[in-house]
Amino acid sequence: MLSVPLLLEYEAVLCRPLQLQASGRSMEQTQAFLDAFCLYADAVTLHYLWRPQLRDPADEMVLETALNGRADALVTLNGRDFAVAPSFGLLVRTPGEMLNFLIKKD
Repeated sequence: MLSVPLLLEYEAVLCRPLQLQASGRSMEQTQAFLDAFCLYADAVTLHYLWRPQLRDPADEMVLETALNGRADALVTLNGRDFAVAPSFGLLVRTPGEMLNFLIKKD
């Protein structure tokens, strides 16, 4: 799922000079990746803003996108920062936990 604020955050982070250097990608490659990502992501319109809920204001748009998109789970390596998510009925899983869940589900 992807909202406009979340996409703008991804773009801001991925286009930082240090991030470009660390990834070994050019600005053009990064923009092409973001364009492709948008083609495959489910667009979410934010009808409700739930702020403030989290310690890190930069994480608020992640939670808002998940809630407005009616996600079943929020997949992150940053689970402690989303401790409030279960109170909204949203599971918080690491990528490994989510992959294991999906494998067992099939």
